[in-house]
Amino acid sequence: MEAIFFQNANVRLHAIAAGPKDGPVVVLLHGFPEFWYGWRRQIEPLADAGFRVIVPDQRGYNLSSKPSGVAAYALTELVSDVIAIAIRSASPNSLSLTSRIPR
Repeated sequence: MEAIFFQNANVRLHAIAAGPKDGPVVVLLHGFPEFWYGWRRQIEPLADAGFRVIVPDQRGYNLSSKPSGVAAYALTELVSDVIAIAIRSASPNSLSLTSRIPR
C-alpha cells in the first residue's frame, strides 16, 4: 500500500493505493464517519486479484483537506472529487466504484 494525493481545485485528497498501476481501477468510498481504514480488509485481496485499488479519504476526513462552509460539502462537490480521482486513475473502460455504509 502507498499513500497518494489527488488535487481537485483547492481540495487535496489523501488516498491509499495498492495493486498494479496498469490494472483495472476500483475506487472504494467510505461513509460517515469513516475514512480509508474502513476498507483495510478488502484492499489486499482486490490488489492481489490484479486491481488497482484507490481508497480516498473524502473531503473533511483524516488527511484530506477540510474546506470551511457547508457548501463545500454539497453532493456536487463530493461527486467532483470522485470524478477527479477517476480521471487521474483510470481509462473510462476500467473503473469501478464501490461505497460503504458503516454498521
